[in-house]
Amino acid sequence: MKNTFGADYLQHLEGFITENRKETFLKVLQNRTKHFTVAVEDVFQLHNTSAVMRTCDVFGIQELNVIEEKFGKDIDKEIALGAQKWVDINRHASTASCIHKLRGEGYKIIATSPHIDSCYLDEFDITKPAALFFGTEKTGLSQEVLDQADSFIKIPMVGFTESLNISTSAAIVMQYITSKLRKSDIDWKLTDEELLQKRIDWAEKSIKDIDYIKRKYIEANQE
Repeated sequence: MKNTFGADYLQHLEGFITENRKETFLKVLQNRTKHFTVAVEDVFQLHNTSAVMRTCDVFGIQELNVIEEKFGKDIDKEIALGAQKWVDINRHASTASCIHKLRGEGYKIIATSPHIDSCYLDEFDITKPAALFFGTEKTGLSQEVLDQADSFIKIPMVGFTESLNISTSAAIVMQYITSKLRKSDIDWKLTDEELLQKRIDWAEKSIKDIDYIKRKYIEANQE
């Protein structure tokens, strides 16, 4: 069988979507990155995880890691507002497995915590790929993440309140670091192969009868 899911397949799929949608995909993907990824650890309130996923989409972070060691739930689609189509969700059964996987992919483990005496957000080194960990609403990140972290960051605060809601914290951090990243000389964009696969993925998610169309394409390209 030929390479079913390469550039030829994408060209076939794009015949079923509008030119405007095709151009929108290309425009959005030019601002997508895997230089940073986000991980949320056992967030009890589901709408907060969904809001973080929406924020990843808004600021161009392609992957969100969800650790479900204690609270295994589905993404709240009403809060996510369709972002689940455009952001890749990696689910992990434990904090340890998440950290192990992300380290294996070359990410530095970064713990966000107001209680750690480390660098403020504006001092954060953006040059290295980083996985940003956000913790639960009440207790923050687990001791396991704090022990395994390569570095810590915190948001400057000058009021009586010592912490922010996780979705607010994630939005502030992501907006700052992605804005700084895009102004840098770092090679932060998706690779050509990653771009191709996301264009295929998003085109498939945009076509109502995709199962039938995919099956017919495969049949037509069998040797």
